[in-house]
Amino acid sequence: MFFHSNKMKLIAQIFITFLKIGPVTFGGGYAMIPLIEREVVERRKWVKTQDITDIFAVAESVPGAIAINTATFIGYRLAGIPGAIAAMAGVMLPTFMIVIVLSIFFLRVQNHPKVEAAFIAIRATIVALITYAAIKIGKISIIDKSTVVLAILTVVTMYFVHIHPIALILFGGIIGIGIILIKQKRGKRIHFEKEEQQRYKYTDYYIGDGI
Repeated sequence: MFFHSNKMKLIAQIFITFLKIGPVTFGGGYAMIPLIEREVVERRKWVKTQDITDIFAVAESVPGAIAINTATFIGYRLAGIPGAIAAMAGVMLPTFMIVIVLSIFFLRVQNHPKVEAAFIAIRATIVALITYAAIKIGKISIIDKSTVVLAILTVVTMYFVHIHPIALILFGGIIGIGIILIKQKRGKRIHFEKEEQQRYKYTDYYIGDGI
């Protein structure tokens, strides 16, 4: 009974957490990434920093909105299917209600000078949020020269060639496997994280083990 009560409490916390994130994330799923990371990693400590990057990568590589995919993935990881449903409902419900309200009133106020000025400022803020998310994820994901080159080539390709993101993700995965195989044949040491991240992880492990 005690275990059941704790799980219900966790599911409620998941729902409320994503319910708070949903209505303040102008600009779509990518603008939501910094808020999800702050709530889930820094505040709640449900997921580690290294793991949240993998979650974002998986959420982006499957069909659907990255925000909903991420919320569902985190909810499932924390509390199974009920947690996934709670997270998905929490992140979708505010947006759904806001869109309904806006659809009623937007046509009446869209040409109002103050509304136009507000949206100009909101768009600029969205750019900042997406840039911040890219920097945070880049610090964890870009770990060596090969990943730096791959990231630059991907940006250039998307800008000039406009290849579908799914194709780029698959292509990046294939290149990653190829890079690892080449390093193995050459006998080079393979790093899946930055050296300082590995050092902190091992330090935390030995401290915890000693206690």
